[in-house]
Amino acid sequence: MPNQTLIIDYYSDVLCVWAWIAQRRIDELNQQFGAKIELRYHYVDIFGDSHAKMQKQWADRDLFSGFAKHVIHAASSFEDAPINPKIWQEVRPTTSSNAHLFLKAVEVTHGVTVAIDTALMIRQAFFIDAKDISNMQVLSDLLKDTDHACVDNALNDGTAMAALMSDYQKAKQQSIKGSPSYVMDNGRQTLYGNVGYRVLHANIEELLKNPSDEASWC
Repeated sequence: MPNQTLIIDYYSDVLCVWAWIAQRRIDELNQQFGAKIELRYHYVDIFGDSHAKMQKQWADRDLFSGFAKHVIHAASSFEDAPINPKIWQEVRPTTSSNAHLFLKAVEVTHGVTVAIDTALMIRQAFFIDAKDISNMQVLSDLLKDTDHACVDNALNDGTAMAALMSDYQKAKQQSIKGSPSYVMDNGRQTLYGNVGYRVLHANIEELLKNPSDEASWC
């Protein structure tokens, strides 16, 4: 397998600040490794019900206001991940699943590359422009130059939902614990959360140099 492309299953939630921060690292990985790696983009349910998440995890930390401060603080050291102070304070998306569903509709109708570009556009709309990306009309308005009829058909006939459920089920099967998550080496290695670029680069480089064709005998 010396010259085989390394597959990286990349799981994220569009509302996750750590995935927003990771965007620059993803771009750098693609630039550095080129055709040696292939990132396969999947979505994971972290903010499927953001209001319930706040009640469960941030009830004793000032709910949305506390979380908003956390997000701003988390991104403060990363100049490539600007944060609009209105997010979570004033603009509080109810769910990330509508955006994920929309992106799957784009993927099945227009291909992976267009879907990747659209995902970045959606993240920018939230984190930079403070748009409520749980609103389907907001999502639709972002696709100014895309064939809306095809996307609407994929939403209406269940194709997009089936693709999204496949992502969510894969995330459970691979025991994905957070966003973003990087699954490599046929599921034998998973990195998740705020993983630095050097760590990602080192792990990928090692797998490219010493690929494992089969599981350990031990």
